Amino acid sequence: MIEIPDELAATQSRFNGAAGRAFVAALPDLAARLLERWGLRPDGPSMYGMCALVLPVVREADGRPAALKLQAVDEETAGEPVALRAWSAAGAGAVELLGHDPESGALLLERLDERRPLSGEADVREAVKVLSSVLARLVAVPAPEGLRTLGGVAERMLAEAPERVGLLADAADRRLLADCAAAVREVAGEPGDRLLHWDLHYDNILAGRADAGRAGEWIALDPKPLAGDPGFELFPALDNLFDADEVVWRFDALTEALGLDRERARAWTLGRVLQNGLWGAGEGEVRLAPDHAEIARRLLGR
Repeated sequence: MIEIPDELAATQSRFNGAAGRAFVAALPDLAARLLERWGLRPDGPSMYGMCALVLPVVREADGRPAALKLQAVDEETAGEPVALRAWSAAGAGAVELLGHDPESGALLLERLDERRPLSGEADVREAVKVLSSVLARLVAVPAPEGLRTLGGVAERMLAEAPERVGLLADAADRRLLADCAAAVREVAGEPGDRLLHWDLHYDNILAGRADAGRAGEWIALDPKPLAGDPGFELFPALDNLFDADEVVWRFDALTEALGLDRERARAWTLGRVLQNGLWGAGEGEVRLAPDHAEIARRLLGR
């Protein structure tokens, strides 16, 4: 039997309703089936995030440590195995995919050192530089066919913006989100074609393991991939470990490391503020998240 964390069950119920509860209820049987099929044995307590349960395992055939990721498949996660294969083929520094069950969406991944996330780096500026280096390798890879596209994301955001911006209670928030929409409108015609991670924050980069020959490496995991402009990748590094006075420094460091046009990158980063603001308004939030609003103000020079 595997233990299902209460927090995962609550999150799935809140955001996915009956489908989320069905996903959680099916996890024990799914785990048992995949442990048997792939010849795995459990190797420690489970871990979890917003939408996935991760079981540390060992492959019985060769004793290799691995991680069995059980997740609900949706538009954001469906392309994960495609992206991981593309990055692996290019040697781009993402977690290695060892197996994929198309029926359930489960992934068997190389085991990283979960005790050493990049968020634990004492010098946050050094962590930003490491993230920049990891991100530069990821976005150097062209996006494979069939992934969701930033063009489609931008089109939906701009269509939703007029109605949802009006749901915000504060006039300053409405003006700020309208300015974010205007910035996206300027660049939406050239959405880009790079393979994007979308969620590369400091907890989604872990140290490699010496027993896998990856000691000293920082490795990206848990992508929500899409095809688009690398400027759309910068927001998580500004928002995670948030420091208002460091927003512009981090933004400049990221754009320089990736060789991005600063104005285009600013527009796409404001697009992430727009995306989050529209999501929040659609869920009944009447104010922008303070950190997100501050990022937008700093990038707009206010």
